[in-house]
Amino acid sequence: MAISGDSLSPGPTPHPLKIFDAARKQDKFVYACAPMVRYSKLAFRQTVHQYGTDLCWTPMILAKEFNRNEFARDSDLTISTSHPQPPTILQFGANIPLELARASSLAAPFVSGVDLNCGCPQAWACAETLGAALMDQRALVRDMVTETRERLRQDGWAVGLESDMENPKGRSVSVKIRVHHDLRKTIDFLDTVIGHPQARNVDWVTIHPRTRHTPSTTPIFTEALEILTEKYSSTLPLLLSGDVFDLSTLPLRHTKADTFTAKDTPRPSTTHLSGFMSARGLLTNPALFAGYAACPWEAVETLMCKVARAPLPFKLALHHVQEMTGPGMGSEKGALLSKRERGELNGCGSMVELVDFLDGKMEERMGRVMRRDL
Repeated sequence: MAISGDSLSPGPTPHPLKIFDAARKQDKFVYACAPMVRYSKLAFRQTVHQYGTDLCWTPMILAKEFNRNEFARDSDLTISTSHPQPPTILQFGANIPLELARASSLAAPFVSGVDLNCGCPQAWACAETLGAALMDQRALVRDMVTETRERLRQDGWAVGLESDMENPKGRSVSVKIRVHHDLRKTIDFLDTVIGHPQARNVDWVTIHPRTRHTPSTTPIFTEALEILTEKYSSTLPLLLSGDVFDLSTLPLRHTKADTFTAKDTPRPSTTHLSGFMSARGLLTNPALFAGYAACPWEAVETLMCKVARAPLPFKLALHHVQEMTGPGMGSEKGALLSKRERGELNGCGSMVELVDFLDGKMEERMGRVMRRDL
């Protein structure tokens, strides 16, 4: 693992189930940053956490490579010791119980929990029986999470679900799934993977209510989501992943009456989601869960400060800034930079040029604000 700081320990972070429990008691949602290939690195996780994101996923890491290759561990998982370490869930791609258990054992000292990817629809992943291909391997997924939980227990980690929420060695094991066209298959999958409700195999489940073959441009399947939340919400926390772009236009909105009301699509008056996970919404607006309808300049500044302490490759940092300064995914379509300015941004060839460019734009903005206030 690559360490950002002076110590080999990232320090204690709250058990993820404690975060879910505190949100429930305060009548709030848990907000999560999705696992994003290349993008959900440490500097970005720190940025979204500063703006109200409760749980941060790493990009998917292949358990087999994580186990065998020290260089893979150093490049794939970076943690912070000298600055706030967001509660971090390491997502693994795996299809062998022993591989997932070993990788989780290596990662446990540095993260709050591990998550098995059963949702990635990319062809290469499914060809290797990873990601969404595991939705047709429910017994294998059950064996992977149970062996992982047992390995962590043997290593001395507290994996007793809610009974270990206050334990500083508490760690979680979870899964992120998609759904089937025939929802009965999804229910069979969840029944098998969750196990007995009083001694379940996973701490929570994240549901992306699209199938393996559904494009991201197609709205999430709200009927499937309603059925699954109605059936399983009394057993364990459920996160929704998909179409989370703006707090004012969430697929399901919280009301003072402790219900969720529909937007545009008829739904039951109540449901039982514990929270929301965003990918593209946070990529364009890391301040999404702080209530900003569009990315503020201060979030760009925050990201660049985090990048200075937890470096990213220049092209990756540039891409983050491009996403944040362009039109967002939410209802507010304004952009921090004009089309011409974004063309100038794309011409930056180094981190120094990028910082100088942003400093110049921020100075121009401050000048406009000062003149307006005179």
